[in-house]
Amino acid sequence: MPDRSPGGIRKAITAIVGVQVAIAAALLFTDLRDTLPRSDPLTRERPAGPSTRPYSPDRSPASMPGGGPETGPMPERLEISGEGSTITLTGQIAWGDGARIGQELSTRASAGQDVTRIRLDSTGGSVADALEIGETIRAAGIDTEVGDNGVCLSACPYVFAGGVARDVAATGQLGVHQHYFGESTILPAFMAVEDVQRGQAEVMSYLARMGIALGVMEHAMRTPPDQIYLLSREEMTDYAFVTE
Repeated sequence: MPDRSPGGIRKAITAIVGVQVAIAAALLFTDLRDTLPRSDPLTRERPAGPSTRPYSPDRSPASMPGGGPETGPMPERLEISGEGSTITLTGQIAWGDGARIGQELSTRASAGQDVTRIRLDSTGGSVADALEIGETIRAAGIDTEVGDNGVCLSACPYVFAGGVARDVAATGQLGVHQHYFGESTILPAFMAVEDVQRGQAEVMSYLARMGIALGVMEHAMRTPPDQIYLLSREEMTDYAFVTE
């Protein structure tokens, strides 16, 4: 069972803060490096901020045997398939998908076609939309699952966490990693870290409401954006991701 005692929560938060300090140091080094007069800093791209968790399957995580999960081509936004009580969401989570999926579920419910289970196969994307979809799923009392050979990576586990009952098939994969930042900029490190902290606070609050143990965030914070940490079956159970 996940450790939700005050001591366990403090331990998880302490670990996350430690990783954030390391990120701050790295960002500070980047700030100093990028302020050198090599190019006009005002033309540099602003960071994407802690709003997306993309996973690029063409960049194989070196830390995993076999080069990481096989995802195959994914639609650029979530596609909905299925007409009965179980539907499948496939693809990347794009901006606006939160409202779009919510409207689809509402429309089906009004037509007497209530969705009771959502199967996920997604490489992640917009964190804000993932949280919105997860909240909608929980409010509607819908269950979630990752099916055979399915993946739920990056921001997708936040959608998955919204399920009342949650299950991952033996060949399904659930994976987490850090938020993504864009190209280096002269944005002060403390501002970037504040963005990270704000985003992590929102995510942690959401996971706690969904009944997920916060220790999973340590794995996410320690895994670079171009890699993915695949949760073992034991970890899925320990962090209360799976209920079945």
